[in-house]
Amino acid sequence: MSRIMTPAPEIALADRDTVKGPIQRTVFSVLIAISFSHLLNDTMQSLIPSTYPLLKKSLNLNFSQLGLVTFCFQLTASLLQPFVGLFTDKRPKPFSLAAGMCFTLVGLILLSRAGEFGVVLVAVALVGIGSAVFHPEASRLAWMASGGRRGMAQSIFQLGGNAGSSLGPLLAAGLIAPYANGQSRIAWFALFALLAIAVLLRTGVWYRHNLNKRHTKEQTPLPALAPGLSPRRVVIALTILLVLIFSKYFYLASMSSYYTFFLMDKFHVSVGASQLFLFLFLFAIAAGTLIGGHAGDRFGRKYVIWFSILGVAPFTLLLPYANLFWTAVLSFCIGVILASAFSAILVYAQELVPGKIGLISGLFFGLAFGMGGIGAAVLGRLADKTSIQNVFHLCSFLPLLGLFTGFLPSLKPVQRHG
Repeated sequence: MSRIMTPAPEIALADRDTVKGPIQRTVFSVLIAISFSHLLNDTMQSLIPSTYPLLKKSLNLNFSQLGLVTFCFQLTASLLQPFVGLFTDKRPKPFSLAAGMCFTLVGLILLSRAGEFGVVLVAVALVGIGSAVFHPEASRLAWMASGGRRGMAQSIFQLGGNAGSSLGPLLAAGLIAPYANGQSRIAWFALFALLAIAVLLRTGVWYRHNLNKRHTKEQTPLPALAPGLSPRRVVIALTILLVLIFSKYFYLASMSSYYTFFLMDKFHVSVGASQLFLFLFLFAIAAGTLIGGHAGDRFGRKYVIWFSILGVAPFTLLLPYANLFWTAVLSFCIGVILASAFSAILVYAQELVPGKIGLISGLFFGLAFGMGGIGAAVLGRLADKTSIQNVFHLCSFLPLLGLFTGFLPSLKPVQRHG
């Protein structure tokens, strides 16, 4: 971490059509720091649904109240992100990441002491605010530290979040659920927030240092839109990307929330065995996240989006008809291919509107998070009305929306200047 405190390299041109914005070389110390912070953030964030059984019992909540808890958390975590990004586009705040984590810290402590339903809502809203502040600014920081390798930078950042989302439920199962005073033990996870604040304060110093360099150097402002594209074409392209996010995260919602139930219903496996299959899928997502970012930098983001969204369709269409062995194989392939999309989609969107990195990051992170929550609720309702196998049959067609990728414009390649 010591490298974060040292003088940063000179700001240099990273794009033939933009500005002296990104750093000339990739600053891995910063990327690893924000990826680790992402792991801590998403670990704390994923604790909330993991504690539902405990809160239901200790506070005598019904399922409708638990639904309101989810809604309150997602409302703040999803809807606030674009507004946070828009604000910081105009007024960058190097230490806003650490400040946002303070909301998460207070929210976790409050949740551990909550004795009433209203207090629970306030607590999860505070955690949601912390998440809403974190993602847009951390994504901007990944852009700044990328050295032009923007897809790789975003994939490193995303890898921490994927790991944290998987780690939270495991920690909750081991450190909270088995104990009679499980709710009060949530407060121990506030230590994660303190650790994240310490890391983000150090990255804030690096952020401020390089932000000041940008302000003192003579430079042209970032263009509002990608060169050569009309506002109409940019709007159409962004709309297509949002459709692809819908496709990806609705399908991921079916897998992350109901894959275990699908396996138990179709193959009559045990709960433990179904969790192992789910872990294999989550591992594939982590691998795909790294692969997709590097591939986007090397081969072009549009090609990665084509391959990731539409290319996964044969596997999703076969999955409902496969035996147990091939279900495991297909789910691993689906995880790797589908996970490679988000970094490519996000960086492509940022390059469409290079002057609004924070707004675009907040919009896409917020939508991705919101689509996951809405998808889980809608598909759960559908499973109750029909069957869990019918859900997987219907969701298998979602990747065909990747055909819309053909309408995306080709962006000019990045040129680095030494």
